[in-house]
Amino acid sequence: MTSERNPSQAPKRRRMGGYTPLALEHTDAEPVPAESVQTHLQQQQQADSQIAEKAMTTSATTDDVTAMIDRTQLQGMDLPGEGAARKPEQLKSAAEHAPARRRRMGAAPQAAGGQEVARPSTDSAGGGGSGAVQTGLVTLPAKATSSTRLLGTKGAAGGGPLSKSTVAGPAWRKPAVATAVLLVLGLLVVFGARWLRTLEGVQQFVMSYSGHASQREGAPVGIPAWLGWQHFFNMFFIVLIIRTGLQVRTERKPPGYWTAKKDSFFSPKGNSPKKVSLSQWLHQCLDVLWVANGMIFIALLLVSGHWTRIVPMSWDIFPNMLSAAVQYASLDWPTENGWVHYNALQVMAYCLTVFIAAPLAVLTGVRMSTWWPERAKRLTKIYPVEWARALHFPVMLYFVAFTVVHVFLVFFTGALRNLNHMYGSRDIVDWWGLVLFLISLLVIAAAWFLTQPLFTTPVATRMGKVTK
Repeated sequence: MTSERNPSQAPKRRRMGGYTPLALEHTDAEPVPAESVQTHLQQQQQADSQIAEKAMTTSATTDDVTAMIDRTQLQGMDLPGEGAARKPEQLKSAAEHAPARRRRMGAAPQAAGGQEVARPSTDSAGGGGSGAVQTGLVTLPAKATSSTRLLGTKGAAGGGPLSKSTVAGPAWRKPAVATAVLLVLGLLVVFGARWLRTLEGVQQFVMSYSGHASQREGAPVGIPAWLGWQHFFNMFFIVLIIRTGLQVRTERKPPGYWTAKKDSFFSPKGNSPKKVSLSQWLHQCLDVLWVANGMIFIALLLVSGHWTRIVPMSWDIFPNMLSAAVQYASLDWPTENGWVHYNALQVMAYCLTVFIAAPLAVLTGVRMSTWWPERAKRLTKIYPVEWARALHFPVMLYFVAFTVVHVFLVFFTGALRNLNHMYGSRDIVDWWGLVLFLISLLVIAAAWFLTQPLFTTPVATRMGKVTK
């Protein structure tokens, strides 16, 4: 017996995945108009075009970049059909696993950081098909640092990445330019001062004011031995203080850290022990010794009367300062007789250094140190630490400038006599003062070497806790 299959009961065909009928089969629903289909295809094409433009315009150095992956480079990956938009997470994951494509002849040059970018193009499929977005390859680094971005951006304009040395130039360029500028300015000052001294009015002014201001009667003469020793200790401590101060200011990774013991000298009662770098601990130790030496120096100045030699005693200090400045600038220097009488510029420089710059260095340093009382809220508000930082560094620069000028004048205004005054306490010309000066330099060099962490760490361990 044969039976005929009912056509209405025939099994339905299996459709490929992703197929969505526009109308229900074997129903009485009306077919979708052709205009609706065309509108749907146009909207899909516009969406694909926006995605492609966004991929092109997005910066390749940002972490949230969406990579456009070349289908020919991703074998074995489940990619959507033409015209489908991928999720940013899928694109980024595919970019990380995609093999790098070699650059072909005539291809676009690499962008910053070695990135090869191919612009996506939109082509319309013939026969009324949907618009398809043909994606290119974007090879990106996992993460770009700020320096890589800067150098890569500048290098891309020239066809390739540049190094830091290429962008900033050689390391010696800035010091060389600064030195050349200073030499030119110095020459201009010298020529200008020498021209001024040819004028009759300036000549009369220099004759009236020799450069030496009035000095108090009965002022002591000569330089005693204690002053020579104080001078050596001051130079010894100030050199090491400037060195450690620059270390505190410039070091990025200290060799170690130091924490004071509770209620100790470096952490007074009421303060919690602070953790500072070994360089700052050494800086504070040297500050204590320098301040102690300075207090002894000022006490001896007051007792012996030598303070009258470095403190202005009359208003004629100002015209004599101007006269001495013109004489120094013209290289026709005023008469030097420091054993008896300093000139006006020397008096003012010594007065500013001893009675103004040194106290400023102490006051600003204490504010930034571990000695500042934590519970003094009102005092902290009146004297913010930002003020101390803003003043402390310029004061250090003043000491550097004073030392450089002081040493220069010592050697160019009679080195043997001046060194005998300061180190030998004698007003004669021989080599003894120079020998003592060279010995003092050896002592300072040895101390400079011994300030390394290898030698300072054991001492710091006895005064607190040292950690890496």
